Amino acid sequence: MATDQETVLITGASAGIGLELARCFARGKSNLVLVARREEKLRELAAEIGDQHGVAVTVLPKDLADPAAPLEIRERLDEQQVAIDVVVNNAGFGEVGMLAALPVQRQVDMVQVNVAGLTHLTRLFLRDMIRRRRGGILNVGSTAAFQPGPGMAVYYASKAYVLSFTEALAEELRGTGVTATCLAPGPTVTEFGAVSGIEHSRLFKLGAMDAAQVAKAGYRGFRRGKTIVIPGPLNKLGAVSVRAVPRTVVRKIVKWLNG
Repeated sequence: MATDQETVLITGASAGIGLELARCFARGKSNLVLVARREEKLRELAAEIGDQHGVAVTVLPKDLADPAAPLEIRERLDEQQVAIDVVVNNAGFGEVGMLAALPVQRQVDMVQVNVAGLTHLTRLFLRDMIRRRRGGILNVGSTAAFQPGPGMAVYYASKAYVLSFTEALAEELRGTGVTATCLAPGPTVTEFGAVSGIEHSRLFKLGAMDAAQVAKAGYRGFRRGKTIVIPGPLNKLGAVSVRAVPRTVVRKIVKWLNG
């Protein structure tokens, strides 16, 4: 892989926002390392992007629900002498239901993917970026981060972590040449809706954005060094308006929207 081009690691790259972010970075002539569980889809995407944009694409099939996956990714890239300039932590999932009713392991895996894996990957590559005085972290969060989420308690809490973590990291990195951005989309038309069971909720019926639109907004915001990117005027309004509403009311509204 050429060393004079930026190399971007993207998790959850086989579909949805991750796939569209891969296309955005490829259009910008970045080399890519694509990570997801589904190897066949990754290879199809790698062939498409490589041919279309003339960039090098490495495929690493990994399940980030496995706590060992982040270190295995780093070790594999070290073996191939691939230096990562940007980490895009996009992998994540949610599930509709009350905590007591959902499978325990599903919730634990959600924390591992959405929180622990994201943190581990960030830390594994961050020191090298700081040493080189260039690069960045783009974490895909959600507008779920701005309020508690009855009916999706673990998912909402995990995205609150992503937002808080990214904001703190951005301040820590000030003056280093490295940036941290949280992309916080609202409802988006991806596989996430079907997998989580949220696609038939009142929240999604209010309107969902296209994954390509969300990715473009996130990419532009990251390139501009923004700390928080909320695509779409309704999503921005929702994220701001919860500050003016009593938390007891917010909880009830979100529970209704998730139904």
